[in-house]
Amino acid sequence: MIREYNDNATSARFIMHSGNKMFSGKGLNKPAPYPINTFVYNKEAAQEVVIDEIAYTMPGGCILPLVSNQHFIFEHPESLIAWQFNREFYCIVDHDAEVGCVGFLFYGIQHPMFIKLNKDESEEMSHLEKVFSNELLLKDNFQGEMLRTLLKRVIIKITRLAKFQSKDYQQYPVEKMDLIRSFSLLLEGNFKQQHEVRFYAGALNKSPKTLSNVFALLKQPAPSILIRNRIVLEAKRYLHYTEKSAKEIAYELGFESPAHFSRFFKMYAGTNISEFRSQ
Repeated sequence: MIREYNDNATSARFIMHSGNKMFSGKGLNKPAPYPINTFVYNKEAAQEVVIDEIAYTMPGGCILPLVSNQHFIFEHPESLIAWQFNREFYCIVDHDAEVGCVGFLFYGIQHPMFIKLNKDESEEMSHLEKVFSNELLLKDNFQGEMLRTLLKRVIIKITRLAKFQSKDYQQYPVEKMDLIRSFSLLLEGNFKQQHEVRFYAGALNKSPKTLSNVFALLKQPAPSILIRNRIVLEAKRYLHYTEKSAKEIAYELGFESPAHFSRFFKMYAGTNISEFRSQ
């Protein structure tokens, strides 16, 4: 079942999926063609999910946040509920002061994030599923605002649970964890053109050394490693899901020459471009 809200005037989209076979990979062989964020709720037993060609075990009774450029396939989509929304419907970046999820649930450095629900939380999520479903049947001037209010409730609820379950958020000061969130968001928006730590440090009003020291204190990978890993991940997505040439990908990812990109990819992906694509 798919129920959808569209506002043609603003291009806002909100979609609720229940047992959608598309999530098994049938008819879904590429990342979404338009930017859209997703919450997937696995109501039943643990199952396999393949995200960007890497297999994970998604526990039962948990929620998984996914972003638009991720490709995902679930083993048992019949046991899933999913909510999807685009920036025009609810911009998590513009409303981060309200929901506090940017750079943590979405565009964060911890991936994938499986957020476990207890019995009461599962019952609450099932109740919200019914409320969303009923609201999507109504067609009036208040529908969009009501759906946004419900979505905001879900985002805040899941963010609270995830931070409570995160050892880092329990162990370290919030302001330091928020610095990592800010870095993650900056990285997502700039990694194609900005490959040096000094750019991100400057944008955060820190020196590169200070920024690296904070990440080391919080036992996070160094900023330089995170930048490198994000570039490699995007290169793999282009190679796997598009017909772009290595030259096109090189310039798309901000490399001065295809040869530089080829050396970079082989060094950090562990294989050359042609071998990766043939696999």
